[in-house]
Amino acid sequence: MAEFREMRRNKQEMSRERTIEVLDRATSGVLAVLGDGDYPYAVPLSFVYWEDKIYFHCAKAGHKLDAMRKCDKVSFCVIDQDQVVGEEFTTYFRSAIAFGRVRELEHFGEEFMEAHRRLSLKYWPEATQERIDDDLKKEGMPMLVFAIDIEHMTGKEAKELVKK
Repeated sequence: MAEFREMRRNKQEMSRERTIEVLDRATSGVLAVLGDGDYPYAVPLSFVYWEDKIYFHCAKAGHKLDAMRKCDKVSFCVIDQDQVVGEEFTTYFRSAIAFGRVRELEHFGEEFMEAHRRLSLKYWPEATQERIDDDLKKEGMPMLVFAIDIEHMTGKEAKELVKK
């Protein structure tokens, strides 16, 4: 496993539990991969956090897919709070970042189905299992589902929020 840096401003580091709360609350995040020509490529996406993994779906073709297949090392960031406080020349922020390796899930395998179900319920909590299953059949699976196996994760918040 890779060695990760310690947070420089560690007094602003959130506990693992609070970092997970940020991931659970967030409705979108930014996936960073090694893109074309080895340039960083960061793309916003919908996701769900579950059991130390981040799950998301992806089209069957495109820059993101090509990059993930080229290099499985990724980072993923969410911003939970971003309040600009102009008179203090600062921002009251709260965010989380995860590093890990991404992998494609087997179509209709157990983990694929659970990830799809959890993604569906995160964005439509009233959905029934029947409706989720019908959606899979109707769509003809024009998507792939991926998991990021988290190797390192941190959360950070503005010092003003730490005081609260």
